Amino acid sequence: MYSNSLTPSVTLVASVKQAAKEQVFDTKAIQKLDSAHYLHPFTDFKDLNQKGARVMVRGQGIYLWDSEGKKILDGMSGLWCVNVGYGRTSISEAVYKQMETLPFYNSFFNTTNVPAVQLAAKLVEISPPQFNHVFFTGSGSEGNDTNLRMVRRYWDLLGYKERHVIISRHNAYHGSTVAGASLGGMSGMHEQGGLPIPGIVHIGQPNYFEAGRGMTEEEFGLKAASWLEEKILEVGAEKVAAFIGEPVQGAGGVIIPPANYWPEIQRICDKYGILLIADEVICGFGRLGKWFGSELMGFKPDLITFAKGVTSGYIPLGGVLVGDRVADVLIEKGGDFNHGFTYSGHPVACAAALENIRIIEQEKLVEKVATETGPYLKRQFATLATHPLVGYADSIGFVAGLNLVRKKADVVHDCVLFDDAQSVGMICRGYMFNNGMIMRAVGDRMIIAPPLCMTVAQIDEMIELIRSCLDQTLMDLQGRGWV
Repeated sequence: MYSNSLTPSVTLVASVKQAAKEQVFDTKAIQKLDSAHYLHPFTDFKDLNQKGARVMVRGQGIYLWDSEGKKILDGMSGLWCVNVGYGRTSISEAVYKQMETLPFYNSFFNTTNVPAVQLAAKLVEISPPQFNHVFFTGSGSEGNDTNLRMVRRYWDLLGYKERHVIISRHNAYHGSTVAGASLGGMSGMHEQGGLPIPGIVHIGQPNYFEAGRGMTEEEFGLKAASWLEEKILEVGAEKVAAFIGEPVQGAGGVIIPPANYWPEIQRICDKYGILLIADEVICGFGRLGKWFGSELMGFKPDLITFAKGVTSGYIPLGGVLVGDRVADVLIEKGGDFNHGFTYSGHPVACAAALENIRIIEQEKLVEKVATETGPYLKRQFATLATHPLVGYADSIGFVAGLNLVRKKADVVHDCVLFDDAQSVGMICRGYMFNNGMIMRAVGDRMIIAPPLCMTVAQIDEMIELIRSCLDQTLMDLQGRGWV
């Protein structure tokens, strides 16, 4: 174990890293403790206890090492969040310094702290011009809970107390709290716990591969957006408070909408005067080649949910960028907004975020994703579409996905799909992990969201790993007689 005596931060960080490299781990003992005491998120506890969890012990750049010493290329940035990569000593130093100065104080009772104020100002600086205020939370889920509360408070203050319905999309992900899971459109989540809660309804997602048969992408973009207007009229415009959506659906499988989809959504929201919420927990902080994905997609939200990339996952932090339309009413009308969290504006988390953003700016990661590494990833990822298992591959910025199919076709909608029960995506994911590549499976769609610091050479390394694992998956499926 490490000594309790604190050395200067740089020395401390270096010694911890070295210890992690040299330490020998008893993987089976850790797995046994894990099974005995740790209930993991989104997990079949019985299944995990039988096979044991993979134990991650160290990260550097875009790579991870497990307790067996295996090096793994992290194609998912942890969980869409480690934008600047692992092992950033300056973030660790910023955290250490803040913990030595003021490790915590709350933002209740008319108090504040310096890092929270500085971060709020910085977020306003890098966000679209309609944003001048920030509400801090501990996560993206809490941020979307805040959106629900804030949107309904906004309409109440304006005297429209019936205007409480929020429209979302099927297969969207907006968190796993009761409100966040209700706003999301994941059927598996709704089946547990009596969700969604009242006042939340859903429309179809803009998934061209799934629902665009017989249409061009442009035609489908307008069709998918029209589902919002249909739902508004069905519910009654006088009852609809807001529409929420991810610029690109992440956990749903990297669903990239046609270019005309979001401008049409904006037009419909403006027509009926409803608020527009962009959930940028994944798309924010450079993931799509802009600070916020809504900028790239061509719409102007009233509220933006953020988390993940704001600290690159080093410390939990989330929040909501509150546009002037909403903030002005909340401020001018007065009265308590009875909502908040113990850790809103946590000084240590805000210190980590400030240093993380400084790194993104200094290394021009947003610009690189926009003009260099993002376009290169797009070109290289597109080459995977020639693989016999791949029916459809697309990407934008630093997110990408491909569909595994039983039989390819010239028209993507004519591809022959695997049966859901065959879980081909999970088979493929197994080959990825076992060969040192983290690529997530969403059904039979395989997705990546690598760290933004990834180089061109590392993109080539990743694509070759993916291709090799696709080959191994194909051989496996041929052996089973599935292809």
